[in-house]
Amino acid sequence: MSETSSTETARILSEALPFLQRYDDQVVVVKYGGHAMVDPELSRKFARDMVMLKLCGIHPVVVHGGGPQINRLLDKLQVKSEFREGLRVTDKDTMEVVEMVLAGSINKSIVGLIQAAGGRAVGISGKDGNLLIAERFTKTKVDPVTGKTETIDFGFVGEPHRVNIEILTTIIKSDAIPVIAPVGIGLDGESYNVNADTAAGAIATALHAKRLLLLTDVAGVLDKNKELIHELTLSNIPKLVAEGTITGGMIPKIESCVSVVESGVEGVIILDGRVPHSVLLELFTPHGVGTRVSRSGM
Repeated sequence: MSETSSTETARILSEALPFLQRYDDQVVVVKYGGHAMVDPELSRKFARDMVMLKLCGIHPVVVHGGGPQINRLLDKLQVKSEFREGLRVTDKDTMEVVEMVLAGSINKSIVGLIQAAGGRAVGISGKDGNLLIAERFTKTKVDPVTGKTETIDFGFVGEPHRVNIEILTTIIKSDAIPVIAPVGIGLDGESYNVNADTAAGAIATALHAKRLLLLTDVAGVLDKNKELIHELTLSNIPKLVAEGTITGGMIPKIESCVSVVESGVEGVIILDGRVPHSVLLELFTPHGVGTRVSRSGM
């Protein structure tokens, strides 16, 4: 390494100091999904970044998805899916595949990558230690003809009812990184498929996390000139929705971010997981690389 590059490396490390101080001994929950999870090189870099956070005195907690992998196995097994209101109905056969993929192959693959990078990881699902108690998710719909209200059941799709953090605090205190598959357990003992973003938000809230990072396949929230909006506060979001800056599928994601911030998490970041080391760039540089939702821009 030349003297110039050595000096530049030292400067970068020095500039990270205030950010290291900000997050020292704090919990950062990372929802891991999208392209970052299926691209082998990005996956390895993500694992290294989680190990680095842990070695820097930060406590990363990984919650992962796995929709594409589930779809591939369902197709391979010729398990046909029913959709209601645009959402997949998870019947008993589908739930068995979901649990096998999420709590099995994907979860253990992430654990393996973290440990190959020199860290320690423990893979669990929301069923372990009653971590994620789930309730069956339903929607109501009004029939436009009869005016009657209909309840739509999506089978074994759940939403968080309660989070028991004891197993997570044990893993964190043991200097390992928890890797969580979003499979919840109902009060009836059944397994439920929980949306990974929703599960990550509930876990971040229960842990009083400093940050929740949502890795996606988009840059973040863009303004009308297609430029990234780095900061959104709770007070300016309604206006951006009303004027059409925040539209489509980004609206429910932002609404979910707002709910997590209102529950006490300091900031939720929608982050482009296609960017190598996006987590480090977000946490350790002044402007980050995603859109942060917070109460007051702090």
